Amino acid sequence: MKKKLVISNKFILLMIILISSIVIASVVGAAKISIIDSIRIILNSLPLIGEKFNISDLLPSHRTIIMNIRIPRIILAMLVGWSLSVVGVALQGLLKNPMADPYITGTSSGAALGAAIAIVLKLNRVFWGLGLVSIAAFLGALLATFIVYNLAKIKSKIPVTTLLLSGIATGQFFTAIMSLIMVISSKDMTSIIYWTMGSFSARGWNHVEIAFFPIIIGTIIIYIFSKDLNIMLLGEATAQNTGVDVEGTKRIILVTSVLMTAFAVSVSGIIGFVGLIVPHIMRMLVGPDHRILIPASGIMGGIFLITADTIARTVIAPTEIPVGIITSLAGGPFFIYLLRRNKKAI
Repeated sequence: MKKKLVISNKFILLMIILISSIVIASVVGAAKISIIDSIRIILNSLPLIGEKFNISDLLPSHRTIIMNIRIPRIILAMLVGWSLSVVGVALQGLLKNPMADPYITGTSSGAALGAAIAIVLKLNRVFWGLGLVSIAAFLGALLATFIVYNLAKIKSKIPVTTLLLSGIATGQFFTAIMSLIMVISSKDMTSIIYWTMGSFSARGWNHVEIAFFPIIIGTIIIYIFSKDLNIMLLGEATAQNTGVDVEGTKRIILVTSVLMTAFAVSVSGIIGFVGLIVPHIMRMLVGPDHRILIPASGIMGGIFLITADTIARTVIAPTEIPVGIITSLAGGPFFIYLLRRNKKAI
């Protein structure tokens, strides 16, 4: 009973921090808008209760800045951070590898190659609210993972070792092709590099709409298998003996993880380390039970990426730093810490 109360308090605290980070991020920027005015604008935009909050005394431009520029960007950062963190938890549990992250199956390399091809070919048209660069990145991510999956598959099984090796090999191959494209088309090199660093610049509600349902549905699917992930931590043979369909669970979680990652990458570019460091931080705070760890990591991932994006767009304003640089600056030292800790354990 006491343990459940502690966990509940931690979730309440995480939600308070998430809401606070959204509000604070909404007032940080070139246009000076007070935190009270920002809260009023946000509440006015909510269904059912919005009409109770009159904002007629505020400048229309302030409402536009908050609701059409900052809030969609903040919500998108939250969704991408949530997605990468949940996938990171799922893959670390599934592969029993503390270094696993959402890009371990070659997703990022495939997305980068797809985006590079679209940039070089000057594909600037928009379909379904997404530019062709984002669509090409999405398709590239799926292609890379399809290749990795089929290379790793042995009969009806997917051994962890072959999956990891296939991911590394395919990722390196796709990265080499992208590097060749950059050398051949050097004038597009800056655009390609900038895309691979990740950014939420110029993102709007259309990007939120595209990413929202796949990420939420994917989270629900992964959460349904949280109990199976707990059992699989004891070993695949033990899980099989307790009635878990190990290979079926692997396939569903892998496919779901790939789709969630592909949608996240298509709207933000490649943002590293989120899916690696957030699950470890939350595992230290709430324990290894995936029924608690998955939603806790999702919330923390949202907080982390909102914070990183706010720093990225303000620290040297008006110049904006790609958010992937900020997450890597935070994630690099933590990755070294994980390596050192695992080295001592060996």
